[in-house]
Amino acid sequence: MLQRCLQIFAVVIFTAGLFSCGQQQTKETPDLTTENVSHAEKLIGLDFSPAERDSMMQDLRRQKQGYKAMREVDLPNSVPPIIEFNPVPGWMDLEKSPSGTRWDLPENVSKPEDTEELAFYSLPELSVLIRERRITSEKLTKMYIKRLKEYSDTLKCLITLTEDLALKQARQADREIRQGNYRGPLHGIPYGLKDLVSVEGYKTTWGAAAYKNQELEGNATVYKKLKEAGGVLVAKLSMGALAMGDVWYGGTTKNPWDLEQGSSGSSAGSASATVAGLVGFSIGTETYGSIVSPSTRCGASGLRPTFGRVSRAGAMALSWTMDKIGPICRTIQGSAMVFDAIRGPDQVDLTVRDLPFSYNAQKDVSQLKVGYLKELFNKDYHSRHNDSVALEKIRNLGVDLEPVAMPDSIPVSPQLIILEAEAATAFDKLTRSGRDSLLVAQHKNAWPNIFRKSRFVPAVEYIKANRLRKILSDQVNRLFQDYDVIVAPSFGGNQLLATNLTGHPCAVVPNGFDEEGHPTSISFLGNLYEEGKILELATAYQKATGHEEQNPEFFK
Repeated sequence: MLQRCLQIFAVVIFTAGLFSCGQQQTKETPDLTTENVSHAEKLIGLDFSPAERDSMMQDLRRQKQGYKAMREVDLPNSVPPIIEFNPVPGWMDLEKSPSGTRWDLPENVSKPEDTEELAFYSLPELSVLIRERRITSEKLTKMYIKRLKEYSDTLKCLITLTEDLALKQARQADREIRQGNYRGPLHGIPYGLKDLVSVEGYKTTWGAAAYKNQELEGNATVYKKLKEAGGVLVAKLSMGALAMGDVWYGGTTKNPWDLEQGSSGSSAGSASATVAGLVGFSIGTETYGSIVSPSTRCGASGLRPTFGRVSRAGAMALSWTMDKIGPICRTIQGSAMVFDAIRGPDQVDLTVRDLPFSYNAQKDVSQLKVGYLKELFNKDYHSRHNDSVALEKIRNLGVDLEPVAMPDSIPVSPQLIILEAEAATAFDKLTRSGRDSLLVAQHKNAWPNIFRKSRFVPAVEYIKANRLRKILSDQVNRLFQDYDVIVAPSFGGNQLLATNLTGHPCAVVPNGFDEEGHPTSISFLGNLYEEGKILELATAYQKATGHEEQNPEFFK
């Protein structure tokens, strides 16, 4: 990380030199001058004296040569910095009780005469039909493949159809289930992966034209875990290029409820395909809203796990200290089932902890201590009415909602430079090669420009932002320790950025539609590694409301 920070500062000095007098460099003209340093100072808000600048010159020139040497080393995206983010404050005791799950799967699930109606069954329902051998995995898989071929171009949600692999895995699942070797609730269920997860033998494009023919060696841990659980991979789904937005080299992924609107991102295809009934469930990732946002836009039920819950080995790195992998499903109970399968360490991603997961689908949620971000809910925003109704529904479950507020003593938005500097480092070679011009989005808020501007973040400010992050993490953890769950508007204020910086989990579920017929959502935030409690309250809320049972007409 120190090397990365020094590299960022070096580019500030070097680029400032490009804006100086335009002189050609000769033996008599050093490549760095005190005038260059003076220009760089203005970019970062400093003012050194002439004597101080003169004293730095020899070391700055030496450092620049060091940066050149480091750039000659080919660093693949998969190599993390040796310094890792730990979201757990020293005073916190993590729960050591054993794991325990009660899925409470539905009984007597009816099998429709038309197999295609299964496209809108929940994961728990599909699981029962497969387990009871009332439908085969192969038949279910063929149905989803048919729908992917029929609708994926409309939605622009599919990058690679893994048909041969899917049929092979489905037939294997059927054999195992016939022989009494049932692996669990994901056995035989077809699903899709966000196309930043590597699967050997298939392209992993990261949604970006610069990588559209890329094949990576080895399988990502999340894919391995789903394979062990008996899941059937049918598709690698679209994502906003390099994990931003819903625009990729194949177009803009669409919202199943409104084909004139993008699905949001960056887990664009995962949410879109799941809600449109093209996969049984999907895997997304979040660094700053990439599960919450498309789940909201498309009306899906997603889980952003605690940082350090799910291994990211084999998945594209955007921000080593903020990236998280999680499920996107039709119901939040489905997300709990998928999460249970993919969580846990792998000895590769060393940020992952081996901690218990407890979940009871029949939990008496009136026993939970729940807060809500009252000030944010009182603001004027487009989904305020639906959120107000949702809060009342939660109270009707016997929950006493206590008003709380996010800490506000330190600035949160400036800490976004942590994500941006790490992302610029992850795609350093892309920027320096000029191949960032291949990305579709080229506006000032798109990655190419963000990567370039992030080269001007001084190492000192990057580290200072992480020191502020330490204070923020301590404050948020102290707030959350008094509650099992905190209910929040999915957007508004700084809670989305703050909780992504601190690594806290979030369950997001639909809570109705706005006046234009677009889904809205509400979020349930929880303590580190206590996904079970937010999933239990979200499950109870869904059972009481049924918003997740609505399906987009075009895809029925």
